Amino acid sequence: MTIVGRRSVLSLAVVGGAALAAGVVRPSSVAAAPASGEWFAPLRDAIAGLPDRGPNGLPTATAAQVRLAQPTRSWTGCSGVADVRSGAEVPADARFRIGSVTKAFTATVVLQLAAQGRLDLDAPLSRYLPGLLPAPYRKVTVRHLLDHRTGLPSPSWPDGVEWQIAHRFDRYTPEQLVRLALTNDREFVPGDAQHYTNMGYIVAAILIRRVTGHPYGVEIHRRIVHPLGLRDTWVPGNDPHIHGPHAHGYQVVDGRLVDVTAWNQSSTPAAGDMVSSLRDLDVFTQAVFQGRLLPAAQLDDMFTVPDVLDFESGDPATYSAGLTRLVILPNGRTVWGKSGARYGYNAAIAATRDGGSRIVYSVNATDAKADGQAPTIGRIIGAALGLL
Repeated sequence: MTIVGRRSVLSLAVVGGAALAAGVVRPSSVAAAPASGEWFAPLRDAIAGLPDRGPNGLPTATAAQVRLAQPTRSWTGCSGVADVRSGAEVPADARFRIGSVTKAFTATVVLQLAAQGRLDLDAPLSRYLPGLLPAPYRKVTVRHLLDHRTGLPSPSWPDGVEWQIAHRFDRYTPEQLVRLALTNDREFVPGDAQHYTNMGYIVAAILIRRVTGHPYGVEIHRRIVHPLGLRDTWVPGNDPHIHGPHAHGYQVVDGRLVDVTAWNQSSTPAAGDMVSSLRDLDVFTQAVFQGRLLPAAQLDDMFTVPDVLDFESGDPATYSAGLTRLVILPNGRTVWGKSGARYGYNAAIAATRDGGSRIVYSVNATDAKADGQAPTIGRIIGAALGLL
């Protein structure tokens, strides 16, 4: 049995690799014309050649979409196929699973509730959810949910992707997941360390419903999706399908590609279950970073990393409320963002602190939940750091 608690971060290590076979990178129909020259060429080249071929002869990624936005220009491009059988092109504005980028949406809702005085980030969770967690977790605060300091373990699932695929249509409630998690031992005293898992956000789903009287998906739509005019973003609940234009997701299993596009995401409520698009994630990222969704005090909370150590590595913490502090660029600007992975899909958002320069990507990696990353993702990250 494996305790599922793998971190999902926008890694800054660039994965090397030889040039891939020739492939077509198509600028999206909504891409802005470059101001001068092919300034976006590093990103165009980073996603070229899909589907590629890995060591086993199967693709490590079947498709990729990237959007880079700067204060005066932007570029959107895609590569690969939407369906390996038909070879159909990746449609414009293709939708995809965003995995743990969902946490940025959930954190925004909780911080909005704090701004409205409907909850206190530093109050014990038991004030709002009495009886949900046992005595060893009495020190857990609302803030701990958002910056991964609860000490809560993750549920245990059988090893292997085969079991995951066989059970991909199973349904869970947040309360069921909490009960499953609590059969394992507490990891640390709440507040004393940081351990990136889904559990704080699963509890946040319960908290949002208790405080507002509505499911977290309703609040995300009411507070974020509708005000920003997001067209392709939703919380799917128990619906396993990606509706509208999208590229299929695949997973390599026993030397073959398995289509894993249809998958019930209820095992990651409020933590990794949402669907979106490049355009919508870019609009959301800019709105959050530039203070259109949060007052100044709560926006500062989103960009504050606690002064504790990581539970696994012993390094200083890097996660804030819904985001990750990624790197300081040579120009002195800090990049913040969030990545996420579900089987068949790997996505990320990142931006400079002022929100002026942003990147969003989706890669249909065929081992999206592995500890490593597909070569295409490494190339995207390497190119993006030189352009932000």
